[in-house]
Amino acid sequence: MPLLEINLSHYINALVRLDESTAEQVDQYAAFVHAPADDVVDKALNYVFSKDRDFQDFLKTPQAKQLASTLRVRKGPNQDAKDGAEEPAKKLVAGVESTPSVRAVKA
Repeated sequence: MPLLEINLSHYINALVRLDESTAEQVDQYAAFVHAPADDVVDKALNYVFSKDRDFQDFLKTPQAKQLASTLRVRKGPNQDAKDGAEEPAKKLVAGVESTPSVRAVKA
């Protein structure tokens, strides 16, 4: 029985790097629960955040509200059009977007 219950949600696009084995397990878990990999990552993080009591205490402090975001959030298609520049189409391979700045190197 899966530990995570997956419900479809509205997402922002953000670029994160995962260890290759973690990315593979995300895809495998997504297949196991018949859900998109994005939902698996979202629900897994929410599960960890809700169970970590030290983190919940930290969220109540002033420091938690003053942190600068380090998550690389991508602009939506409407905002990109305002900038007047479009990015070239990215190639998707096994649910992973290929970008020049992020490459998997196999030893």
